[in-house]
Amino acid sequence: MGRTVLVSGATRGIGREAVKQLREQGFSVFATGRDRHLLDQLKKDTGCLGETCDLSDSSSVLSMYETARAALGQVDVLINNAGLNPGKTPVVDVPVEDLDVSYAVNLRAPYLLCREALKDMGARKTGHILNVVSTIARTSAPNYSTYCSLKYAMHGFTLCLIKEAQQVNVKVTGVYPGGTDTDFRPENRPDYLKPESAAQMIVQCINAPEDVVVHELVYRPMIETNF
Repeated sequence: MGRTVLVSGATRGIGREAVKQLREQGFSVFATGRDRHLLDQLKKDTGCLGETCDLSDSSSVLSMYETARAALGQVDVLINNAGLNPGKTPVVDVPVEDLDVSYAVNLRAPYLLCREALKDMGARKTGHILNVVSTIARTSAPNYSTYCSLKYAMHGFTLCLIKEAQQVNVKVTGVYPGGTDTDFRPENRPDYLKPESAAQMIVQCINAPEDVVVHELVYRPMIETNF
C-alpha cells in the first residue's frame, strides 16, 4: 500500500489525531477542514499539506481532490472523516436548509471523493478508501433523524462501494466508531473513546497486511450498549 493519504475533517477530533499519527509513521498527508486557523496550526505541528474546503459545495470538493492529488502525486489512501451533526431536532422542526447542508456534507461530499479516488485507484489496481460512519448507523435515536438517516445512507453506500472496488483490487473499509469524546458533541464525555484511540484503530487498519481487507471496523467505548 502506498504512503499518501487524503483526510477530510482533519482539523478536529478523530481526523486531527489520524493526521498526527500518520505523519509520525512517515505518511505524506493532505488534510482538509473548514477552519483555516486550525488547519494552519495542524500543518505547522505535523508538516502535513492541506487546504480549507467547503464540503457543502460540490465544485469545491472536486477542486480540493484535484489539489490534493497534485500535491501528493497520487492519493493512495482516502479517509472520509468529515461530518456534520445538526443536533437534537424533532423531525417536524427540521428546516429544509439544515437538511440540505447535512446531506451535502455527510453524504454527497464523501460520495464524490470516493468516486474520484476510485477512478484513480482502480486504474492503478491498488488503494484504500476508509469511510468513517458511526455506530449510529446501526441503531436509531429520537430527534437525530437527519444525522442518523444520512449515516444509514453512508453505510449503504459503503457496502455497495466495497463490492465495486473489490473488482479493481481496491480496499474499502466502513469505520464505525462509537461515542468519542470530541467537540463534535456539546458536552464532555470522558467515559467515551479518546479521539487518539479512535484514530489509532483507523491507522492500524491502513497498516493491515496487503492480503487483508477489513470491510467493517466497529468499535465502541465500554459504556456503549446500542447494539
